[in-house]
Amino acid sequence: MKIAIVHDYLNQYGGAERVVETLHEIFPNAPIYTSVYLPKNLPDSFKKMEIRTSFIQRLPFLNKHFKKYFLIYPFAFRNFNFSEYDIVLSSSSAYAKAIRVQPHTLHICYCHTPARFIWRYNQYMKKEKVNIFIKKFIYYLTFLLRRWDMNSNKKVDFFIANSENVKNRIRDIYNQDSKVIYPLVETNKFFIAPEIQSYFLVVSRLNAYKRLDIAIEAFNKLKLPLRIIGDGPYQKHLESMAKSNIRFLGKVNEKVLIRDYAYCQALIFPGEEDFGMIPVEAQASGRPVIAYAKGGALETVIEGITGIFFKKQAVDSLIGAIRRFERIKNNFDPKKIRENAIRFDKKIFQEKIKSFIKEKYREKFPK
Repeated sequence: MKIAIVHDYLNQYGGAERVVETLHEIFPNAPIYTSVYLPKNLPDSFKKMEIRTSFIQRLPFLNKHFKKYFLIYPFAFRNFNFSEYDIVLSSSSAYAKAIRVQPHTLHICYCHTPARFIWRYNQYMKKEKVNIFIKKFIYYLTFLLRRWDMNSNKKVDFFIANSENVKNRIRDIYNQDSKVIYPLVETNKFFIAPEIQSYFLVVSRLNAYKRLDIAIEAFNKLKLPLRIIGDGPYQKHLESMAKSNIRFLGKVNEKVLIRDYAYCQALIFPGEEDFGMIPVEAQASGRPVIAYAKGGALETVIEGITGIFFKKQAVDSLIGAIRRFERIKNNFDPKKIRENAIRFDKKIFQEKIKSFIKEKYREKFPK
């Protein structure tokens, strides 16, 4: 049985790329089709894979300006030929699900979310430092892209959603059912520290929509130590906001990341994510999460047991949650917190994916 994997773009390493990496571990002979591949931005494991790119790979300035080509990505995926495959697995938050397959091919889409910049434009672009005229231009283009996106979802035989949150969006936007299979976390990599240090931790790509500005303003007022791990286009602006109690560590290696998870007071998670692996990684380290009460965090964090929520995406609401945490922090049991994270372990993900594919292949092609 011939299988191919398709992904929007391989230009950075985040949760979606970990899913692709693990899909390839399950199906090591499957080539990966993608619009763009920038090997320097990904782990060495990707260099061992057969990765087939589109014509966009030959365009200039991909590292910094790949988003500016957004209108031509649909054409890139339509040009791929999957006629030789029995199964195609698309990993998509935008374009990859728009591929064309033959009737003899099963197309399963692992949907990280219906494209945010199309369906949640105002939230996605609200804090982006983009010229107002360009914002307006992109806004009107989203109406065309919505029509395209609605047509592209018809090319999918079955959807997998990465959370109940995304399952609801797939239903509301595409009018399609889906099966929830949570993304993986390699929980065995993380450990519970024998003692805790004084700092709080943020781990995030430094993009505007992640709302790290809320965390920085809150910790400026509280004067508590905060470490921020990650890089991104919003970094200089965030650094200009921060006082001396806030440290930007940039992109760190895995060893440093695991250590900083283990020894922090708590993870601060101010954004709304479709699923969000970072809160699960913190919990795998036995550390509680202080999270905005929306999106995937509602499915991964248990109030009062593995963390606490703040209700409004605002500085005062976060400050209130941090003060509440400081009053009850000794009540959190690191072992119970880690137990909650184990349900998102990589082995569980692999087993559920294999089982789902077998079931749906038999369903589409009964003997």
